[in-house]
Amino acid sequence: MTTILRTALAVAGVLMAAQAAAQVTFYERERFRGSSFTTTERVRNFERRGFNDRASSAVVARDRWEVCEDAGFRGQCVVLRRGRYPSLAAMGLNDRISSARMLDRNARIDEDRYAPDPNANRDDHDDAQVTFYEREGFQGRSFSTEDQIRNFERSGFNDRASSVIVTSGRWEACEDVRFSGRCVVLRPGRYPSLAAMGLDNSVSSVRTVSRDARIDDHRYAPAPVVSHDYRRRDDERLYEAEVTAVRAVVGPPEQRCWVEREAVDQDRSSANVPGAIAGAVIGGILGHQIGDGRGRDLATAGGAVAGAVVGANVGRNDGGQQAYAQDVRRCENVPSQARPEYWDVTYAFRGQAYRVQMTAPPGRTVTVNERGEPRE
Repeated sequence: MTTILRTALAVAGVLMAAQAAAQVTFYERERFRGSSFTTTERVRNFERRGFNDRASSAVVARDRWEVCEDAGFRGQCVVLRRGRYPSLAAMGLNDRISSARMLDRNARIDEDRYAPDPNANRDDHDDAQVTFYEREGFQGRSFSTEDQIRNFERSGFNDRASSVIVTSGRWEACEDVRFSGRCVVLRPGRYPSLAAMGLDNSVSSVRTVSRDARIDDHRYAPAPVVSHDYRRRDDERLYEAEVTAVRAVVGPPEQRCWVEREAVDQDRSSANVPGAIAGAVIGGILGHQIGDGRGRDLATAGGAVAGAVVGANVGRNDGGQQAYAQDVRRCENVPSQARPEYWDVTYAFRGQAYRVQMTAPPGRTVTVNERGEPRE
């Protein structure tokens, strides 16, 4: 491979990684409530996503995004920095956004094009947010909150969550209302399947965990899929942790059934039960024709017994067998042919075991910081 080609591939890889990291989420109500719409790509017309003129708040996970009131990036446009925008009314775009696109990191933007700084005067407690999805892989209807929810039933989302994204803060999710039953603590990141922690379609309450609270390691859910939340911090020292186990998580096994003809042997030495019944009836009729009175009754009984003996032996052939065919339905479970949804990875660092969900199979090691947290 030539040097030019290797350089071109490296540049393309960097651009693809940067594009994948960029993400913005729009919400139909202020303070990140209601239905949401997340994208990592430019959207020329929100109408095609069913979200035109509906956004009232937004969260920019990384990089800068230009949002415009008309399709095709026309009309009034503002640039959103990374951060949380609880209300788009402050910039005159409440329920008016029709297109959005990520800006190049090297692009120079005049200050008057920026929306108000979302990080100014921010309350640390207000920074916590979590979004639940009704299907795995962040699909289906979603439900976001930045406040504790004592009972999901009131939000119409009880026992429906199958995946979750924690934008920031730590959240305790419980299977029963009022934070009872089995609970796990979720760190910032993307969890494509709650089944990995035994909470698929069973979350009924959730609340934030104080930043100063000390949580035992066994209370944490497996570390989430490596995402922008696990990017390397400035001057952060990194280490290589040995991977000890990898489990590819795919869909449930599929059942495959078919019908086949099967030859069945009948033992001809056994009594012919239908023949015995028929013989008894015929013998009884014939016996009834003999004699009269008491003698006729005896003849009838005797004829029935004799007829049954004869009929039972019809078709017998000294212990031989007679073959016949019948349809038999057979089934077997076969592995799902779908690509793994994620890889559940266990790694060891400084004598302690850690788990993380990854979107691609790992190598022999995982890059971590001094606390054992995975890093891209």
